[in-house]
Amino acid sequence: MKTLLQLNTSLFSGQGQSTQLANQFVARWRDKNLDGRVITRDLAADPAPHLDGARFQSFLTAPESRTEAQNVVVAYSDALIEELRAADIVVLGLPMYNFGIPSTLKAYFDHVARVGVTFKYTEKGPVGLLGDKTVVVYAARGGRYAGTPLDTQTDYVRNFLRFIGIDDVRFVYAEGLALGEDSKMAALAQARSDTEMLVA
Repeated sequence: MKTLLQLNTSLFSGQGQSTQLANQFVARWRDKNLDGRVITRDLAADPAPHLDGARFQSFLTAPESRTEAQNVVVAYSDALIEELRAADIVVLGLPMYNFGIPSTLKAYFDHVARVGVTFKYTEKGPVGLLGDKTVVVYAARGGRYAGTPLDTQTDYVRNFLRFIGIDDVRFVYAEGLALGEDSKMAALAQARSDTEMLVA
């Protein structure tokens, strides 16, 4: 049985364009994987706490030395990682806010980047431990940034996922959503067409 993990990061949850595009992919995937399992995590409705010193120290403390509060912190991180580890495919709804990724996604990344768990250090540098997955990213943007220096998202997301061992990352861009109705409709239509090709 295949498992799909859907990560929604729009401030508007199900109303966000990135979420709606991701939903279309998930619906088509369900049609082709009738016995598949879908896990949905909405980081707007249920945000990961932002990393602070105490939480980071919880990750660094040896299991036998952790306090009860530290065990709670690590258990939350472990649950996020197990969702990710179990997934064969991850669908990420990714709006652009002020030229960057949503802060809730950064917080999520901070909880799943764990040395010895999702990556390890070697003499040749860090090695990711979460391979054999495909990530489909729906990047929804009001302007047009792909291929320009203002696109800070694409390389960042690719580099982070590669860091934890995921190399198969595919972007679907829906850009120009705030540049008039014609631009918006054309961008969404192209994204839907790209989805059909991805799921086929």
